[in-house]
Amino acid sequence: MTDIVMEKLTKRFGEHTVLRDFSLTIPAGTLVGVMGESGCGKTTLGNILLGLLEPDGGEITGLPEKRAAVFQEDRLLEERTPLQNVRAVTGRKRSRREILDFLAALGLPDGAEKPVKTLSGGMRRRVAIARALLADWDFLVMDEPFKGLDEATRERVTAKTLEAIAGKTVLLITHDQRDAEICHRVILMS
Repeated sequence: MTDIVMEKLTKRFGEHTVLRDFSLTIPAGTLVGVMGESGCGKTTLGNILLGLLEPDGGEITGLPEKRAAVFQEDRLLEERTPLQNVRAVTGRKRSRREILDFLAALGLPDGAEKPVKTLSGGMRRRVAIARALLADWDFLVMDEPFKGLDEATRERVTAKTLEAIAGKTVLLITHDQRDAEICHRVILMS
């Protein structure tokens, strides 16, 4: 495990510069939060680290090959069950029982056999979180992961998430101060 080091990252979309000479080190095995106003480049940063966007300048070192994400949108396989959605990223590396137990721990004891399109927004969010946490990864980007969860569910899901990511390298993008409180370090972007 090694630190992820970003030096002078720049990203433009046409005439609009979203990131300008942005530098950050994410120490290996830590949960680093990124906060800032909408449009300041938080999600763009996450997408660069996931390999979904190329920076226009700068350098990233130490970025692991195996990465996973909880996106702002759930990005689920609508016709598939929660179990099938998780299995789509885990293959046979996780047993059916392990996946079902994890879903139950997130408060989805009965949802494993219904297509996700029939589930509530909060249930869908928990499926997206379970899918990312159970994937095989060395670096995780979580973009507004707990949005749309009621308070009791949020506490339960946050606790299970912290258990699953302990000792791993994670970037948490958020607007919510409660999310910042669980991070080892928080960076304010402007």
